[in-house]
Amino acid sequence: MRGAEFAELKAFVAVVERASFARAAEHLGLSPSALSQTIRQLEARLGVRLLNRTTRSVAPTAAGAQLHERMAPLMHDMDDAVAEASAAAGRAGGTLRINTLGMAARQLIAPRLARFHRAHPEVVLDIVVDDALSDVVAGRFDAGIRVGERVEKDMIAVRLTPDVKMIALASTDYLASHGTPRTPADLHQHHCINWRLQADGRVYRWPFEKRGKRQEVAVHGPLTTNHAHTGLAAALQGLGVLYAFDHEGIAEALQRKQLVQVLADWSITRPGLFLYYPHRRHAQPALSAFIDCLLDKDLPARQRGAKAAN
Repeated sequence: MRGAEFAELKAFVAVVERASFARAAEHLGLSPSALSQTIRQLEARLGVRLLNRTTRSVAPTAAGAQLHERMAPLMHDMDDAVAEASAAAGRAGGTLRINTLGMAARQLIAPRLARFHRAHPEVVLDIVVDDALSDVVAGRFDAGIRVGERVEKDMIAVRLTPDVKMIALASTDYLASHGTPRTPADLHQHHCINWRLQADGRVYRWPFEKRGKRQEVAVHGPLTTNHAHTGLAAALQGLGVLYAFDHEGIAEALQRKQLVQVLADWSITRPGLFLYYPHRRHAQPALSAFIDCLLDKDLPARQRGAKAAN
């Protein structure tokens, strides 16, 4: 295979996997116009249309899907081989594709980006924020980050955080006007901020448990959202009761007394965040380095201890 042919196929696989010329061009270090020309050259050489393009989307044709199915594993195997060769030389390299929840991107990945890059300048991170629980294997990701209960059983999973609590809370103004719920059933008499699951579009039923008694409540209110910060903003503005993971924004609002926890004795605990990848693939050097960074194993022992204490 000539170099130009390899470049065309690599460009094609990148476009299909990112469903976007702009994102694929950024990943490949090309201009969108140069990438479009490369794909046109490939289609002309093969004599078949590979991609259906509109102003808003791009998707493979039947011939394109068949070509992608055959070529993508080969391309990823070559990337892995290059990464392993770099590791043999004492360094991690290549592109690392991670599919992650927004919560994990904010709390775990974003604060460590500069540190990881300084330690591994030859690794290109391709971070896709996705709360819809996409299939990381079908999407050709190297790994995903999810809440533990959402990780498939045939995956290798690495715990990143302790278990997390789900808590109900509301602003002081809201509680002053509407009273404080004492049991989950009381929520039927309150305005609540609903969460829509991106995976299947269902509205989330709020789970509670106390002394082994578990119940789920379907609530109603002025807002339904699939965005955690929008829900938090609504609670801060007094729109109703919010039910959410106890993350950094929630903790800060509680500390400032902008929000008050309710139904504390009914709170449940959910598995924390896990990074996972398929059993059939070895953790490439770049992925191993990334996991170590997320777990702060790359820090000196003294700094790790200080982080744990905080």
